[in-house]
Amino acid sequence: MFGLLIIAMFIFVGVVFYIVKIIVLQLEQNADEDVLRSKHTFQEIIEQKDQAYAEKARLEKDAAQIFTLYEMTKDISCRLNEQESFNIFRQKLKENIAMEDCQLVVNGDPRAQETFVSGGYFMFVLKSKEEQLGYLLYKGVPQRDQEKFAILGHQFALALRRIKLYKDIERLAVTDSLTDVYTRRYFLERFEEEVQRASVRKIKLAFLMLDADHFKMINDQYGHLTGDYVLREVALIIKENIREIDIVGRYGGEEFCVVLPETDVDGARLVAERIRKAAEKRVIKAYDTSIRITLSIGVSLYPGDGKQVEELIDKADWSLYRAKTQGRNCTVVFGLYSAS
Repeated sequence: MFGLLIIAMFIFVGVVFYIVKIIVLQLEQNADEDVLRSKHTFQEIIEQKDQAYAEKARLEKDAAQIFTLYEMTKDISCRLNEQESFNIFRQKLKENIAMEDCQLVVNGDPRAQETFVSGGYFMFVLKSKEEQLGYLLYKGVPQRDQEKFAILGHQFALALRRIKLYKDIERLAVTDSLTDVYTRRYFLERFEEEVQRASVRKIKLAFLMLDADHFKMINDQYGHLTGDYVLREVALIIKENIREIDIVGRYGGEEFCVVLPETDVDGARLVAERIRKAAEKRVIKAYDTSIRITLSIGVSLYPGDGKQVEELIDKADWSLYRAKTQGRNCTVVFGLYSAS
């Protein structure tokens, strides 16, 4: 009986030991799983933190880029000259990306192809919508900065477009729409400026008034469309025979006027005769009609004939009237009674 009791106790202890072992193993497994879960959670937290840092860095980069664009646009918006705007743009490039050189080439510049080929430059086309404004020739921009260069380049193209639009509006405001020379109002403003400059510098100045002879007959015989075409040709003849510094405007109707800075009586007569003879030789082909036109020209000079704009206009107008009465197609200089 005692032996059976001993055996029963051993069996009981064995069962208890087995149960405890199973419980311990289960606890160890649970602990390992908790550790793994904690490790996984910690890893997720680390990854989220890294992602947050990366997102912060990206946002900071985007903000810096936006700020750069804003600063560049703000500075360029204060300029209405292509070269001044480009100088600001190039400075912003140097501040934000690595770059060896960058040059602005406007359309039609003959140096562009030579610089592009011989200098090892890359070309970035500046355009607004479908309009090409020019090029940026650049070199030494690393691959990592190519995208940023393109963004800044497009921004600069928008600034150039705005400058061009402003200049177009400005030009239209002071240019006669038919003949593409200055309007009377703007011409008189420029005339006043040149007289003041001549006064300060003690230099001479000449003023021409030109009138298309028998222009009413052209309108009556061929119509106003042909008459307008003739006026455009007359304006073109005048511009072809004066200097870049000279100023030409449409005074009214078929009358034109020209200011010749730093010009004496001999120079004024020479220019007037060059214009008159060019008009005399020109055969104007207007639509299905060929027309010849002549010009009468009156000349006055600063300061001999007057020191005020109004005086010079009156003297030139008087000379023009005298040219008309002397048979037209001639030049009369105020105070000189022989016509050319």
